[in-house]
Amino acid sequence: MSGFAYITGGASGIGRGVAQMLVKHNIKVFIADRDIDGAQKVVDELNKDSQVASCAHVDVANWNSQAKAFSQAVADFGRIDYVYPIAGIGERVSIPNDPSATGFEMPDLTVLDIDLTGVLYTVSLAVQQFRKQQPGKNGLRGSIGCVASVCGFYCCPTLPIYTAAKHAVVGLVRSYGKYLPEEKITMNAICPNVIRTNISTGAFYDTLEKENLLTPIEGVIDTFEKLLDEQTSGEIFEIGPNYKQQGAVVRKAQEYLDKESQRTFEVLYHRGRPLHQPR
Repeated sequence: MSGFAYITGGASGIGRGVAQMLVKHNIKVFIADRDIDGAQKVVDELNKDSQVASCAHVDVANWNSQAKAFSQAVADFGRIDYVYPIAGIGERVSIPNDPSATGFEMPDLTVLDIDLTGVLYTVSLAVQQFRKQQPGKNGLRGSIGCVASVCGFYCCPTLPIYTAAKHAVVGLVRSYGKYLPEEKITMNAICPNVIRTNISTGAFYDTLEKENLLTPIEGVIDTFEKLLDEQTSGEIFEIGPNYKQQGAVVRKAQEYLDKESQRTFEVLYHRGRPLHQPR
């Protein structure tokens, strides 16, 4: 196996693990991360034996920043076969809670900017590049592997913006991911429960670990590995604390209320299809 990959958030956590896995399969990686020092450290580790990785500083919530880095990756590699929008952050105060304040403050939607808009930017870059490429040996122009969260289908009342962003990513994959195979492109999402990364505090992770509630990062990496050359698309894979016993569980979308609702969406599919055809 061989190829070229673009990863956001590859300086640590899941992104770092995915980069390591890809290199084992002779896939060269380009890491885009706001932590350029961390990204460079990963690149140096991966390049110990041969030149297989490079990186760039990127603000995923900024289109120009992502486009510049992605263009550099294309220039370095000639083509991109795998794209992983992994960069993300956790919930923060969005609506100020100060009853004594005068006037109104704009909500902080940074989480939405990074966890949703940033993903949409990465997906857009990937699809535009894939459309320019001929299919590879696996018959695909390219594959996209998103990292969402179990908050993409479960709801946490105190994490509203994060939950909204992850619901949106799941909706994107379940919808667009079912269309993209028409263009020989696949897109899936992995939704892990809580993994020990740098998105939260050590004390929070320690609390979960005491109750055996942490999800092994290997579950995400293993599932992405199994999807490398699969034709599967538009699927959501849940990875939970019991991954070693349960494996990756495919979470199906909501069933239609009735046959009329199903038929309505068949009509909607054909109405929207021209939006994705060549101009």
